[in-house]
Amino acid sequence: MQRHAGDDGLAPAALRTAAPPRPHIPPPPPGPPYAISTRGLVKSYPGPEGTPTHAVRGLDLDVTQGETFAFLGPNGAGKSTTIAMLCALARPTSGHATVAGADVLTQPQEVRRRVGMLFQHSAVDPDLTAEQNLHIHARLYGLSRRDARGRTAEVLETAGLADRRRSPVRTLSGGMRRRLEIARQLLHTPAVLFLDEPTTGLDPHARTQVWEHLSALRERHGSTLFVTTHYLEEAENCDRLAIIDRGRLVAQGAPHALKSAIGDDRVVLRTGDDRAARRVVHRIAPPDRAVTVDADGVRLRLPGGSGWIPRLCAALEADGIAVHAASATPPTLDDVFFHHTGRSMDATRPVRPAATPVAEATAETGGGR
Repeated sequence: MQRHAGDDGLAPAALRTAAPPRPHIPPPPPGPPYAISTRGLVKSYPGPEGTPTHAVRGLDLDVTQGETFAFLGPNGAGKSTTIAMLCALARPTSGHATVAGADVLTQPQEVRRRVGMLFQHSAVDPDLTAEQNLHIHARLYGLSRRDARGRTAEVLETAGLADRRRSPVRTLSGGMRRRLEIARQLLHTPAVLFLDEPTTGLDPHARTQVWEHLSALRERHGSTLFVTTHYLEEAENCDRLAIIDRGRLVAQGAPHALKSAIGDDRVVLRTGDDRAARRVVHRIAPPDRAVTVDADGVRLRLPGGSGWIPRLCAALEADGIAVHAASATPPTLDDVFFHHTGRSMDATRPVRPAATPVAEATAETGGGR
């Protein structure tokens, strides 16, 4: 079979040099070695009337070796498309990406050899035993029979499934099956492990078990884990995360840093007359604070929100307004997503343009000082 330049990174040098020059893309910044690095990564598809549809728009991303990194976004945000490009399963429309030191455009076969990919939906054979599933996968990756047996035993032990090695997969619990699928991706010792929605469909206990297993892998082997998820609590388990929305990267950083950037606590008061309470709270709160009323009560954001609650309750009771409940909640990742996109991850909030906190206050109060 004739090979073509760029198919697997092994084409003759003459053919490689004949390819058209790629546009200049800035190199990654100096620093620690990156397990994943992208610059200007784009994936487009033909749209109606010749207008392209952009699934991923100019992605710049760096993931450090040994890091647990989360890709957070709603369904359709571009997470799985990005994963497909980083695993050399889809060719970028433009841009540059390296994974485990290999270029996804010029060395796709090498990328595939160096990564593991856990798909969102189960890909193990339920009629085979756990051991048989792993042995077949190891052979497909080119391991000898002896090495396949050895690696199968090792990863079953790592996954805590050695005592179930001869059990048909259909007899395993959901959490055990997921751990088996993770073990399967470790057979060829990948440099980077991609996990696309690793706990979808699992109950809370099984989800916790999977994350404990992933944490142990990272500690034991120094694995780089790249997780896509729309579960906010899962993103909290990661060293850093990137929020993607409509194909664009809108924020990235450590979870605590992203939440700290929002700053203020969310204060909610449920009273006997929320509209009258809003006027009282608006009078007492700092002038740049937006005070709103919804089905949950009177809402606003304040620094050190718990310290404000006694003062607000006293003022409301002095005006004859009964306070039924009061709470102060630190910023969440859903607040971070809402701040950068104008939407909630669970789509329960109204859609509106993203704004700064001051602009939000002005928009919601109808003015500002």
